[in-house]
Amino acid sequence: CSSLAIGTTTGYRLFSLSSVEQLDQVHESNEIPDVYIVERLFSSSLVVVVSHAKPQQMNVYHFKKGTEICNYSYSSNILSIRLNRQRLVVCLEESIYIHNIKDMKLLKTILDMPPNTTGLCALSINHANSYLAYPGSATSGEIALYDGNTLKTACTIPAHDGPLAALAFNSTGSKLASASEKGTVIRVFSIPGGQKLYEFRRGMKRYVNISSLVFSMDSQFLCASSNTETVHIFKLEHLTDSRPEEPPTWSGYMGKMFQAATNYLPAQVSGMMNQDRAFATVRLNISGQRNICALSTIQKLPRLLVTTSDGHLYIYNLDPQDGGECVLIKKHSLLGSGKMEENKENDLRPPLPQSYAATVARQSTVPSTSTMPGYSEDGGALRGEVIPEHEFATGPVCLDDENEFPPVSI
Repeated sequence: CSSLAIGTTTGYRLFSLSSVEQLDQVHESNEIPDVYIVERLFSSSLVVVVSHAKPQQMNVYHFKKGTEICNYSYSSNILSIRLNRQRLVVCLEESIYIHNIKDMKLLKTILDMPPNTTGLCALSINHANSYLAYPGSATSGEIALYDGNTLKTACTIPAHDGPLAALAFNSTGSKLASASEKGTVIRVFSIPGGQKLYEFRRGMKRYVNISSLVFSMDSQFLCASSNTETVHIFKLEHLTDSRPEEPPTWSGYMGKMFQAATNYLPAQVSGMMNQDRAFATVRLNISGQRNICALSTIQKLPRLLVTTSDGHLYIYNLDPQDGGECVLIKKHSLLGSGKMEENKENDLRPPLPQSYAATVARQSTVPSTSTMPGYSEDGGALRGEVIPEHEFATGPVCLDDENEFPPVSI
């Protein structure tokens, strides 16, 4: 939620997402062409790259030093890579490799898994809960949950009737969202128990391919985008617990009221909440393109970010109180010079609805990245921690550089 990485035919680029008006390019590399996977470890200088030129090889770089930490080759093409401060996960079609990120050593190989042609898998960004989720069946929507810390299978979740299309953990690793290839129902489960907590319907009229599923960092909202022009944002109003790791923020007050009301409902009703309508929506001016979404706080306000495969970043305002149609406030080109487009047509700032203006005025109710527990850009770890030297590294790898992303001043 604080930076954006894109792979291109000439290499890869990294951008900072600390401002709405200006898109700052942090790094650009043209050393490896046709990059189709680029994963950055939070706001650190560690980046993992895979190219179509060598689709079976993973390269790990310290981009600020311009050095390669290590590279590994696998038996077949790499389909996806996930990482947190403890684990680096490499997903192939029929196997998953789990590395210890501190020294890049291979800890575990998961071989007994069904064909996973899209490389679908999710890893919790909270390294204290390094849970890994991947399809447990090629024909049904079964989720295999694996504990990346203990290196043991946690449980199996019968999530959907049809094959899975999307998986996403919340920031603390206590919830997992899933969608099937039909794309009509999105479900949220508790982790590690696998109990169903929420069910959202994004539409019954047509099947869609859900390309992006993501929680807000405070776990109050869940966003789903697909190959259609509509992005849906659902509100997780029924709080099943009040742990301090998920503090009430944007909608916490209403959530507590809703939780109190469920005490009067039958157990089979209050155990899982079903919502047929999205809390907020976005109408994109494009459809049929793959896109990735994020719910972030930029300049102290909640935003929806949508990046499309044609190389554009769209930034919308999200009203956390009343929802409704999100307002497009900026469009950036990712394939230009790395700076914002100077075209006046792209300065899209229509008058904001009164309800949202009122929300802006109540800034004290909006979470900030520096005061909200579990909302830090590096997953809650201390700044300045380093990866110890190992046989591949030329020096210790700094996980979080103070000068890369200075904290937002409050």
